[in-house]
Amino acid sequence: MKTLYSTASLFIGALLLIGLAMPQAAMAEQSFDDWLKDLRLEALDKGISTATLDEALTGIKPIPRVIELDRKQPEFTLTFQEYLDRVVPVSRQKRAKARFETHQELLREIGDKYGVQPRFVVALWGIETDFGRVTGGFDVIPALASLAYDGRRSKFFRKELFHALQIIDEGHIAAKDMKGSWAGAMGQSQFMPSSFNRYAQDYDGDGRQDIWTTQADVFASASNYLKRVGWRNDMTWGRKVTLPQSGEASPDNAMALHDAKTWKGLNTWAELGVKTEDGQELPSRNLEARLVMPGGAEGPAYLVYKNYEAILKWNRSNYFAIAVGTLSDTMR
Repeated sequence: MKTLYSTASLFIGALLLIGLAMPQAAMAEQSFDDWLKDLRLEALDKGISTATLDEALTGIKPIPRVIELDRKQPEFTLTFQEYLDRVVPVSRQKRAKARFETHQELLREIGDKYGVQPRFVVALWGIETDFGRVTGGFDVIPALASLAYDGRRSKFFRKELFHALQIIDEGHIAAKDMKGSWAGAMGQSQFMPSSFNRYAQDYDGDGRQDIWTTQADVFASASNYLKRVGWRNDMTWGRKVTLPQSGEASPDNAMALHDAKTWKGLNTWAELGVKTEDGQELPSRNLEARLVMPGGAEGPAYLVYKNYEAILKWNRSNYFAIAVGTLSDTMR
């Protein structure tokens, strides 16, 4: 009996493990249509109008490609230098300068209002969507509904879906025109719906926060985002530096400072032997900085300032943040 009981227990345990390993959507008893009915009731309770729900939800179905992309995101295998070469090529640097010149009056006006240097807004615009050229071809509402129903990250995407419905309900864009990435990032600034509702701006005063086609709204929204997350216009993002061959800040020891995110004044870094990229003394400023070494001990080193942390709020990747700073420097 003991052997039979143990075997049965193992069998039941195996079934439970298999069940836990299955995608939650596959285990769900609720069909997508029934799930959508419940979502609609919750949206009505949140104040979304019937007209908006009819416009946005009628006839939508899960998008298998969205689920595939969510489950099979490619591993990030590029080295830092490969990433930088791909994201900040000379061709993009030239286009950034050209866009800056084309929109300089508007950019400077917005920069003065929000206290954000325009070159950073152009850099974000260029890296996120190639200056508005590549904004994503998915219908945002069905994409978010697919991810919310799927179950892997349903809580997060359900919230984003309600934010997206709110945007439509407020008249900023029609459901059929709300295009974005498979994960719901929208417009020329690639805001998630929740970021849109926090930071998007109606700079031209037409009653719509249009990050898809209105350049003034795109620039103002990006500027407002940076300002709200702590941007300061009295400093830049950071700089590439040369490390000393020995001591606390030498390449062999500097990774510990990178990993610990150790902040020191520029004068202290200078005393440790850190110099500018071309071997000059660091500027004597009362400015806190930390070392970032995205390519490891053998790669380049950067001293970054508090504005770098604001860029990380946009995208929590050192590769991305340094690319933004590097591209912005080409427009100085």
